[in-house]
Amino acid sequence: MADNKAKSTKPVNKTPPKSPSDPTKDRTAKRLSCDSNSSHEGAMAGELSALEEAFRKFAIHGDTRATGKEMHGKNWSKLCKDCHVIDGKNVTITDVDIVFSKIKGKSSRTITFDQFKEALQELSKKRFKDKSDEEAVQEIYKLIEGKAPIISGVTKAISSPTVSRLTDTTKFTGSHKERFDPSGKGKGKAGREDLVDSSGYVSGYKHAGTYDHKVQGSK
Repeated sequence: MADNKAKSTKPVNKTPPKSPSDPTKDRTAKRLSCDSNSSHEGAMAGELSALEEAFRKFAIHGDTRATGKEMHGKNWSKLCKDCHVIDGKNVTITDVDIVFSKIKGKSSRTITFDQFKEALQELSKKRFKDKSDEEAVQEIYKLIEGKAPIISGVTKAISSPTVSRLTDTTKFTGSHKERFDPSGKGKGKAGREDLVDSSGYVSGYKHAGTYDHKVQGSK
């Protein structure tokens, strides 16, 4: 009987019960945590250097799906052209392509910002030969900082004798000629449709509208 009583005795739980948490405090703590994370991210975004901002602007140029974290070879070449890294003497487009292929990964088609800086360091030695390595890097950074892709303007129309002849309204014949007045200005609807002449004169009569003037002059 003693053994049965010992087995039936349950161990006493000495751990104090947890107090129910206040849902209001939980929500406040969660919101503060989120605000802290967002403010940290905003601070990180604000710490972008002028060089990295330029990198991102060129990285997303012409590609709506680009994130700005990686740059393709085409945009790399454009950056070097627009920012005058290529001077045609010390640095050429060939040099730019060679450095890009050297820096990027074997199976990759893009470079990261860190690889971008490595590529600039390579080019700086050729671009600014008369300066030390550190000075050369700073000089090439200055060429790029704060810059953005140059968007080409609208292509101008090239005039040619053939185009001029085809657009000269004085040489039009037939129905096309009737669509323009002697100055070359289009007549609009009057030049495209046959409008009813309700003046009372025969079509093509040269002295239309002079009757009243003649009658008044005779008086």
